[in-house]
Amino acid sequence: MNNNLSSLRVRDIGEQGLLERLQRFCPPDIIGDDAAVLETLPNQSLIVTTDMLIDGVHFSDVTTSPEDAGWRAAAANLSDLAAMGATPVGITVGLGLPADVTVSWVERLYQGMTECLSKYHVPIVGGDIVRSPITTLAITAFGQANPNFIIRRSTAQVGDAIVITGIHGASRAGLELLLNPEIGQNLKTEAKAALITAHQRPNPRLDVLPILWKIVESQSKIQNLKSKITVAGMDSSDGLADAILQICRASQVGAVIEFSKIPLSSAFKNWLTPEKSLEYALYGGEDFELVLCLPPETALALVQNLGTGAAIIGTITPGSNVILHHEKAEIPDQVLSLSQGFQHFAQAGFPRPFH
Repeated sequence: MNNNLSSLRVRDIGEQGLLERLQRFCPPDIIGDDAAVLETLPNQSLIVTTDMLIDGVHFSDVTTSPEDAGWRAAAANLSDLAAMGATPVGITVGLGLPADVTVSWVERLYQGMTECLSKYHVPIVGGDIVRSPITTLAITAFGQANPNFIIRRSTAQVGDAIVITGIHGASRAGLELLLNPEIGQNLKTEAKAALITAHQRPNPRLDVLPILWKIVESQSKIQNLKSKITVAGMDSSDGLADAILQICRASQVGAVIEFSKIPLSSAFKNWLTPEKSLEYALYGGEDFELVLCLPPETALALVQNLGTGAAIIGTITPGSNVILHHEKAEIPDQVLSLSQGFQHFAQAGFPRPFH
């Protein structure tokens, strides 16, 4: 074995580099989206996704109660299913625990999971528990979808409008308030509570799917299309910029994002600078909204039906660059890249704080 390769560390290639290497061990037509699609019945596909949460990386006692950690773990997996256009049917839970964790903490964790899952009538159907030096939670979620109504990252087309289903940056703002209680003193109590709730109890956007598919079917019939309108997308759990970049990379296209079109929390106005607000929106992560690419007319109908927070923020373009455009001529366009977002194996520490 080449000595240079044998000494290569995970931190040297990062999360994306490691994923690219591991993809060689998987069927190329199954991986690459928010979840795997397995054909089971003629008119139904099984959708499978797995997420891991680690104490000190994804949650901590400083910012997250056991109930909130459980809620967020369940929400993250349900969001991946929503990003694929799937209906959840059940989850399994893998739990690694130090021996000195209290039974009460574990029960409260499961209570939070079931509180989130019960909103969508999703059961916990199994799992495993092992001893571990660090509390680790790995959830596998199962969903089902009609093969003709699956959302993929790789189907965005030039001319598509880019839709987000809600505001971004609120979760990151809530995290900052939890980590630094002294900041945000000029925020109203209700606004502060809303931002903290956005971080601790995010809601997966499964509610978007019935609305989306109704509009798609209706417009396909009205336009007398031979094939269904294609919808590309994913969720924004790793940040809005990351989602757009991942979609563009998978679809081999570029995009222009309009700075002025990105909706922000009204609480940001008298608290954060415009630069910090944009940073939270683009790179904060864990807002669990959907980022969808679809024809402009369909996009407009969807935004009108979803209401507050939903917006068309840009357009899919030829090429490969994802550009953030400012209306003000004195502010230059910015080319976005995956390296600007959260990276699990960043050498110089984490671009966003532990949570």
